[in-house]
Amino acid sequence: MTSQPDVLCAGIVVADHVCTPISHVPAAGELVMADGMLLTSGGCAANAAIDLAKIGVRAAVVGRVGADLFGRIVSDMLRDSGVDVSLVMPTPGMDTSQTMIVNVAGQDRRFIHTFGANARFAAADIPSDRLISCKVLYLGGYLLTPNLKQEELVPVFQKARAHGVKTVLDVGVPKPGEYVSRLDRLLPFTDVFLPNNHEGELITGERDPVKQAEIFQRLGARTVVITMGGDGSILVQKDLRLKAGVYPIDYVDGSGGGDAFDAGYIFGMLQNMGAEDCLRFASALGASCVRAIGTTPGVFTRPECEEFLAKNKLSIHRL
Repeated sequence: MTSQPDVLCAGIVVADHVCTPISHVPAAGELVMADGMLLTSGGCAANAAIDLAKIGVRAAVVGRVGADLFGRIVSDMLRDSGVDVSLVMPTPGMDTSQTMIVNVAGQDRRFIHTFGANARFAAADIPSDRLISCKVLYLGGYLLTPNLKQEELVPVFQKARAHGVKTVLDVGVPKPGEYVSRLDRLLPFTDVFLPNNHEGELITGERDPVKQAEIFQRLGARTVVITMGGDGSILVQKDLRLKAGVYPIDYVDGSGGGDAFDAGYIFGMLQNMGAEDCLRFASALGASCVRAIGTTPGVFTRPECEEFLAKNKLSIHRL
């Protein structure tokens, strides 16, 4: 791509190995057959960028892969999807991050992951000239990447804000721990914060997603959206509290659903939609993702999403 992207999608880039749902987890030494297996690009930054490209938004990935075969495959997949990969950096001496996603019928997914080159990703990898000429900076998978420091990210988000670039932050929280000290100076420069309710609970200690959102807002985020899987989403702004339901859809694989929701919300921002319409588009794109195995194959194009929205209503009410 030669034109300047509207969205820089920074963060985690992964090669995903995912199987169609199997009947059960294999016992030691047992072979269980799957109808199909897929090698595809994954990771928050890559997923969101592909989803944005599918709905007609110019997007670039800022991230790291290994100087290996999987790095070349992932970069080619992103490029073939219409994503700008000029800021995807091969990292000598590192493997590309990979995840094995095991789908068992009727159960949540299981993951086996190697971190690889993502461990080297840092705030300095986000180039200043590209930052100030985009419309939205999206950072996905924050809190997972050990080299991504809040004190180095704050000036990046601050510069984006100073140049009229919207900032969108999503996180990955691997286990219980103390995370507020890695968010408290960044959230004041965050326009939209998009954790799920499990991540929100691990960060805040609160089980109620509304209370989670209110804590994040008090920490400085302008808009907080807590996604809750099949239970919908909660949006909290200064004078607004919304609870959205979900669209009915045939569930196959939940991989990438949150990233598709993020991409849909970003699309709404770019279109200057209000909060309710942003939630509608985000929820529709997130729902479309779970129709197929893999993180992006099932995601709607823009015409498909608009047709779906015309035919289906989303329950949204004020709290």
